[in-house]
Amino acid sequence: MSDNLHIGLLPPTVREAEPSRACRRFVGRTALITAAARGIGFATAVRLAAEGAHVWITDLDEKALAEATQAAQAVGLQLNTMRMDSTDASDVDRSISTILQRVGAIDILVNNAGGSLHTPYRFLDEDETHWQRVMDLNVMGAVRACRAVLPSMAAGQNGRIINFGSKAGRFGSLIAGPNYAAAKGAVSALTRQLAQEFGPQGITVNCICPGVVMTERTRGLWAERRSAEERERILQEIPLRRYAEVEDVAAAVAFFASTDASFITGVTLDLNGGQGMA
Repeated sequence: MSDNLHIGLLPPTVREAEPSRACRRFVGRTALITAAARGIGFATAVRLAAEGAHVWITDLDEKALAEATQAAQAVGLQLNTMRMDSTDASDVDRSISTILQRVGAIDILVNNAGGSLHTPYRFLDEDETHWQRVMDLNVMGAVRACRAVLPSMAAGQNGRIINFGSKAGRFGSLIAGPNYAAAKGAVSALTRQLAQEFGPQGITVNCICPGVVMTERTRGLWAERRSAEERERILQEIPLRRYAEVEDVAAAVAFFASTDASFITGVTLDLNGGQGMA
């Protein structure tokens, strides 16, 4: 199962890089972003690097990692890469240990790895294998990265962890399926638990729950699987009348990673343009 199922192809632009250079909030800080060769993860890497962070990205796809590095270099930014399988505990431990040996500390962890099976299963159609695959990547992937990073964060009495939930985890989803909805709900619960446990060590842990984010992959899937009428219906459910772009998500990550959010922890942020408001 791919480490980057829910993120799309390399963004066509890195248009947020230049504006972000004026705000150098992360100079002297190291960020690790999982499954970040494309889509949301890559946009987040560009945003943090543009604001001065020393950024490491992981992914299973080494070719995509190389392409991400080249795209960042084209706008004068440097990304450091590490091939890592978020479903393999020993690989996560080895990879993050290697990064820690090189940089000394990871100040910001963004758990972007996750995904669904991209098949609209219903509850009675799913077998245990489906559940194990989706829970392993979405929940245990975040658990593994947190376990590898938190000891050094706690020792330094400082850290920012940003997890990714989903609108599906908040409201359910007949498209992503019950296992994905349950997994993302678990990520939100994990966020609150870690915020309580590690708050005394100066570590904040927050969760972002995006709605529809128009990565290149999402655009392709929607064109293939959704009629124009269905796409319009969903759009009309969003008060802002547009879908999220990857840069919208990256901006939210940058906020949670910054000192502006130093007194915010255990929060699950809905990033969906108002869709599903109670």
